[in-house]
Amino acid sequence: MSRLLVAVALLCVSMSFSQSRQFEISGTLLTEEGRTPLESATVYLQKAKDSTLITYTISDKNGNFLLKNKTNEKWANMFVSYVGYNTYFKKVDLSKGKIHFKELLMQVNSNALSEVVLTSSAPVTIKKDTLEFNVKSFKTKKDATVEDLLKQLPGVAVDDEGQITVNGKSVNKILVNGKPFFGDDPTITTKNLTKDIIDKVQVVDTKTKSEAFTGETTDGENKTINLTISEEKNKGVFGRAAAGIGTDQRYEAAGMFNYFNNDRRISVLAGGNNINSPGFSFGEIRKMFGGARSMSRSSNGTFTIDGRTFGGGQGITTSRSIGANYADVFGKKENIDISADYFHSGSSSENETASQRENILPDSRYFTNSSSASKSDSNSHNVNMGFDVEIDSTFLINVAPSFRFSDGKTTYNSRENSKSQAGQLTNESHTDSYVENQARSFSNRLSITKRFGDKGGYVRFNLNNEISTRAGDDYLNSETHIYGEDVANPNNPDYVLIDQETRDQYTNSDYEMNRISSGVTYRFPIIAKTLFLNVNYNYSRSKTNDVKTTLNRNNAGFGYTDFNEALSTDFEYLDEESTPGMSVNYNKDKFYSSVGVSYLFRTMANTDFLRPQFSIKRKFENMQLSSYLNYRFGENSSIYFNYRLRNEAPQLSQLQAFQNVSNPLNTVVGNPNLAPSNNHQIYLGFNAYNFQERTGFYSYFGAQITDNQVISKTTINEDLVRETTYTNVNGNYHVYGGFDYDKRIKLDSLRAVKVGVGIYGNLDRHINYNNEVQYAGKVRSLSPELDVTFEWKDIFEIRPRYSLNFTKNTYDIEAFDDREFLSHELRLRTAVFLPKNFEWRNDINYVYNPNVAAGFQKSAWFWNATLAYAFLNDKMSATLKVYDLLNQNTNAKRTATQNYIQDSQSTVLKQYFMLSLSWKFNSLGKKGETGKGGIFIMD
Repeated sequence: MSRLLVAVALLCVSMSFSQSRQFEISGTLLTEEGRTPLESATVYLQKAKDSTLITYTISDKNGNFLLKNKTNEKWANMFVSYVGYNTYFKKVDLSKGKIHFKELLMQVNSNALSEVVLTSSAPVTIKKDTLEFNVKSFKTKKDATVEDLLKQLPGVAVDDEGQITVNGKSVNKILVNGKPFFGDDPTITTKNLTKDIIDKVQVVDTKTKSEAFTGETTDGENKTINLTISEEKNKGVFGRAAAGIGTDQRYEAAGMFNYFNNDRRISVLAGGNNINSPGFSFGEIRKMFGGARSMSRSSNGTFTIDGRTFGGGQGITTSRSIGANYADVFGKKENIDISADYFHSGSSSENETASQRENILPDSRYFTNSSSASKSDSNSHNVNMGFDVEIDSTFLINVAPSFRFSDGKTTYNSRENSKSQAGQLTNESHTDSYVENQARSFSNRLSITKRFGDKGGYVRFNLNNEISTRAGDDYLNSETHIYGEDVANPNNPDYVLIDQETRDQYTNSDYEMNRISSGVTYRFPIIAKTLFLNVNYNYSRSKTNDVKTTLNRNNAGFGYTDFNEALSTDFEYLDEESTPGMSVNYNKDKFYSSVGVSYLFRTMANTDFLRPQFSIKRKFENMQLSSYLNYRFGENSSIYFNYRLRNEAPQLSQLQAFQNVSNPLNTVVGNPNLAPSNNHQIYLGFNAYNFQERTGFYSYFGAQITDNQVISKTTINEDLVRETTYTNVNGNYHVYGGFDYDKRIKLDSLRAVKVGVGIYGNLDRHINYNNEVQYAGKVRSLSPELDVTFEWKDIFEIRPRYSLNFTKNTYDIEAFDDREFLSHELRLRTAVFLPKNFEWRNDINYVYNPNVAAGFQKSAWFWNATLAYAFLNDKMSATLKVYDLLNQNTNAKRTATQNYIQDSQSTVLKQYFMLSLSWKFNSLGKKGETGKGGIFIMD
């Protein structure tokens, strides 16, 4: 039956195409007063009967435009829109085929101001640093989210993880009517807000609140999207509730409730699952609160984003989350913006790993096999607040306190053995541990900004502080055996046990850190609003106490009473920085540049109360440079360049000269004579998007050269026991580059093809040591990819993507063999939207890696499929989801470095089937008809 419906639909669509006609409308736009070309004016065509958008374009630098498409309409309304000019209108007869306007003269709107709210229905409006889309001009499915809408906008791309780019530049913040929604996190907004409440989508350069207040120009490396909601729609409630149950005891549940009343917003969310989602199901929320400015992953399967802990992708993870957000505006004379959020997340993870490593020495090889298993439970509670107080139009105060508490329990065991090149067992070990820990922290950011005069001058003061504590209890049992030649019987070819170490210990750890930093910036206008001199001074001081008390089990059976000094520490760290600097900024029309210099004074001191002879104090002084240049060729293309010189001091743990014997197979000794590293960074980029051709291109090139880089230097004895220290080397660098070209070809009003071609490369050179032998290794990698999407609106979509990864490792010593690796990845995504209210999606991924060792899976097909049915006017939907349809999921991978080649594999989520129900509700704007809305034009 479904096949018959598809065939009928295709026949009907084909018949409609046979009635469509080709048209072409061209011309030149000029100003009436000076007859100069108008670049970036919007020219668009609407159906005469219902004002539905047919097509649109943007005029080029010479004022030329071209509208070209197919339609079955005979008459259409043509509009020309440009900020500050009256909108031009003309009814055109499309049956003529080709229409040419030699000159269209645009009249100045005498009522237009440099910064006003204008009424317009143009699909795209460009004004200096603001790109704005009219939502009504872009068709999506009925229940489309903001993410679905963004995918339809020219120059905007949304990847599989929900990350957004505009002309190749990352979007790191999304606002709703100019204000944060759940901590500025883009995906929580785009995956939960629906298109029908949004009027306009504005794209601007990302700025801090203080930078926006002073009107500063930023480097434009990150973008902000502002979603505008008309006042009539900004009152009511909306949200979603969903739950699913599946085979193998899999489940997921998530809910979100939002109340909007103009400036007042209240949101509550909660969820839980055991399918490795961070805390919310159906892919709605990948990150929580504040984006991914800082992210780290731990070995037990959890990960942290901006200090918040979630279940991770390693092993099998059960997650639970609940959170609330509040925002409002108070005050009559003083405008006070208040925001606050609470978030709790917890996870339970299980993971098993196995690896095989070939270790490379100058004159031999040895092989290490290891396995591990871990179980962990973690909980975190986070409270964040923000207060933005605008005393008057020239005085702004920002305060942002934050509180965090977390605790966790982890059970861990591992097994490892090493064999010589001849296959002789040289050492083996096993470790079992149980760890409990708790952490607390408080931080606060204060910023005070005062503008003066009308030429762009200001003074800004920042004060940040953080207090954090961490306490833990660690119970450890381990045994290490070392084998060697039989000295008593030299004729014995087998190795015998020559040394062993057994540990049964308890370690109590206490960590406390207190950090304060401050800075002041004075901006002096040399030329009003164009050329500025910035003078700044920054100071920071961090003091850390780190105490670990290790006790051995008493042989007499009295518990853990014997103090182990070798494995205990009692440190006090001090890290103090003082940095004066200055910079010059120039901002004029299409050109922006900045050049700055600063001088770093840094003192690092470590007091070792257990081993006073290893206490150290080091002072470093270095110059730092920064420069940035951005030139815009037009509204649609720009080139940018930056150079930075940064200084990085060695870590205190690398400077400490005492022996760290916590790992019996690897003793670590610091080097107090290490010098700081100087890091040179160069970046060059170009991006362009041609709205007339619907074509986008961006490319980039970067290099990082490090002088005096600190590296580890390991010596391995005949028993394969290691001793590691640190040293400085020169000659390390990292070079990278790539380009991406995307083109959308509109076949007609329903069908379109998108083609994307990209290639990305890296070249790395590393200087290292291997058993006292210095060598250089180079790693070259090249990754081309092809991405094609065919769309047949309301019928189906298909998107194949193929990528290769070439890697070549070369070394400058004969003992190391050069190696080459090649892997393939093919991904196919499909979506079928027939019959009505049904949606069938498939995500098929094939990976082939021929280089992994025997016993590890070289290739796998990974197929996820969903079948969804919407009912009750799309308010409810039922979904059948199949995860890993072919039951081939694997995460086998090969890692190659200068010193080793490793194949590894760990626990992955296996096949399951799940049936889910989802309910959406939305009362925004229900009390009356929606107004026309407007466009906020930023100067």
